[in-house]
Amino acid sequence: MFALLMKWMKANKILPQISDTERLALEAGSIWIDGELFSGNPDFKKILAENYNRLPAEEQAFIDGPVEELCRMIDRYEIGRTKRIPEEILDFVKKSGMMSFLIPKQYGGKQFSILGISTIMAKISAYNATVGTFVVIPNSLGAAELLKHYGTDRQKQEYLPKLASGEYVPCFGLTEPTAGSDAASIKADGLLFKDSDGAIKIKMNFRKRYITLAPIANLVTLACRLRDPQNLLGKGEDVGITCVMIHEGTPGFTHGDHHDPIGDPFYNGPLIGKDVVVPLTNIIGELGGAGQGWRMLMEQLAGGRMVSLPAGAIGGAKAVAAVTGAYSMVRQQFGIPIGRMEGVEDKVGKIAALSYMLEGARVFGCSAVDSGHQPPVVSAVMKAYSTEISQHLIIDGMDVFSGAGVMQGPNNILGMGYKSAPVGITVEGANILTRTLMIFGQGATRCHPYALKVVNAVEQDDAKAFRNNLVGWIGHFVLNIGRSALRYFTRGLSAGSPVSGPTASYYRRLGWASTRFAVLTDLAMFTIGGKLKVRGKLTGRYADALAWQILAIGALRRWEADGRKEEDLPLLHYSVQYALAKIQEAFAGIYANFGAGLLGLWLRTVGMLFLRINPLASMPSDQLGHQSALAIQSLGAQYSRLTENVFVPADDSRGAGRLLKAFKLLGEAAPVIAKIHEAQKQKKLPRGVPEDFAQDAANQGVISAEEAATVRKAYSARLEAIEVDTFTPEQYFGLINKDGGIEYGDVPLKRAVNA
Repeated sequence: MFALLMKWMKANKILPQISDTERLALEAGSIWIDGELFSGNPDFKKILAENYNRLPAEEQAFIDGPVEELCRMIDRYEIGRTKRIPEEILDFVKKSGMMSFLIPKQYGGKQFSILGISTIMAKISAYNATVGTFVVIPNSLGAAELLKHYGTDRQKQEYLPKLASGEYVPCFGLTEPTAGSDAASIKADGLLFKDSDGAIKIKMNFRKRYITLAPIANLVTLACRLRDPQNLLGKGEDVGITCVMIHEGTPGFTHGDHHDPIGDPFYNGPLIGKDVVVPLTNIIGELGGAGQGWRMLMEQLAGGRMVSLPAGAIGGAKAVAAVTGAYSMVRQQFGIPIGRMEGVEDKVGKIAALSYMLEGARVFGCSAVDSGHQPPVVSAVMKAYSTEISQHLIIDGMDVFSGAGVMQGPNNILGMGYKSAPVGITVEGANILTRTLMIFGQGATRCHPYALKVVNAVEQDDAKAFRNNLVGWIGHFVLNIGRSALRYFTRGLSAGSPVSGPTASYYRRLGWASTRFAVLTDLAMFTIGGKLKVRGKLTGRYADALAWQILAIGALRRWEADGRKEEDLPLLHYSVQYALAKIQEAFAGIYANFGAGLLGLWLRTVGMLFLRINPLASMPSDQLGHQSALAIQSLGAQYSRLTENVFVPADDSRGAGRLLKAFKLLGEAAPVIAKIHEAQKQKKLPRGVPEDFAQDAANQGVISAEEAATVRKAYSARLEAIEVDTFTPEQYFGLINKDGGIEYGDVPLKRAVNA
């Protein structure tokens, strides 16, 4: 019976069809907490036992030393205006070892932890992505990482020391005009042939685009499809995707042109090759690496997506929190800080809480990679959702800054980050496809306790394995239906919690959410099956439900690791309630759009009714938003923790440095201003802005002369901090540089205006 059922399922494509490239992706990496969520009964005690690391002293010292020094060298506005990085900055990056974090110490590298690398990237990239790419690209997927894991001893000895020192500036060429998210369809061609000297070589033809550092790289690692029509390697005609190194100056290889990316003008451009000939030894792994490129990429991206792009996004979110909380208290309207107005406070509270959650998920995820996990599904969640959420937070920050966010110039704090936000969303797997294809598509197959085993049994015609795993799957499904009903009626109480206290209910509700998610996953796989690949709107909602569970766990794990700090409870409550509300929203979308038939009808009607009667959560209350906002609206230990490793410019005469100076001075003046307020209430002083009556208050003995000076100093700093840049017509149209020189020669102003 099971043999007939297996054949019927195979013939009717009931189960997902897995191609060779998809199988390599499924087999790459490992299952982490995502497996617990797909099970429907997550072991939160086990999850809380997973590492949540702190930075080693050596790495924190490097962040406080060379990384801080590098950031102080950066003139964000000048780099943005000229699109050039000064040579002294590039020399410092190379000499300080910032291109070597992945490289073992025996080859001259720093050999930092993944958490350390992520934290460094977060600090630099959030301040200036142009310079950040010179740290990110050498320390992410490319020559160093691939050689470290797959290179021969000869290749490691030859290349890694030069990559560590910055003698080699690398880039990695994968994307093509017709191969973006579908990277497995690359057309870059590598043809094996015997040269006149008898040596086997590769003739390459390719056109790559969107390649970061391509214009200035001198060592390119390129993914191509290797062909061997003469079977010189004995692997058949189609050897497969292969990673090959090409040196600058190789005949036929062209680079140096630039794309012009939005936001920070990082170096990015095309790579073009026409009959480029390289030796066989340029393959990563040499002969053994031929045809292994896709496996290499999938294995390294399994954990790699957890690092660079989430780092930049989450570093940006923390930076937004640092300055938006400050600006909301420095900027006044109607005689009060705008941060005390509920509309503004709503944005500030959301920024504070979600940046808290994102940082928890970042540290937890990087700690997993440092512990030996390579979780591709969680990594994809972190890449897609951190970049998406960060973009929303910077938009919220721009709303708070209002005109000061819009007017560009050296004093603009958020504008460049706002313009750069789409970059993280589109690269290393566009978020639309990561959400609709990868997270649930890959997760449902690889993380499910039985799905992949059943698929493998069908493909291998193994009736016994098919029977055992199908029976196990059905039992798993039935058990979760019962468990889901029980958790529904007890609001998760039956799920239990590994902790007591104010967070216990969140574990119960996440356990409840996981069970419903598991049941809905099985329903989709049973009834939609192989057609799930084309149901992107539906699978995107499944991805949302999974992602917000993972992010909520990140916030909860952070709170435990930080020692359950009471002052952080509003941030935790807000972020987890927000995540649960998003999970509820995802479930509602699944119920409403599951499909036709009796099951779809039941979910749209009866199921939706039950879902609304007893929801997982609703959005955080206004009071919780108020309490969350307070966390970043005054300087102190909590503010310092929440903005740890965010770069603050030493120059307090412009930009963020100027704003935070005013923030500090206003905090110092707050008790004095409170005395003036009280005197105004008692009608000892006229109503109005307290700073305007500091001298009158001193004359009447309400405050001392020293206190009046403190208020005046703070008020002066406030006025400075809210100023925006202005330019003369000559500066605006003629683009006079910061030293007063005209960039474009003697072009008449009238002509420049009409250009």
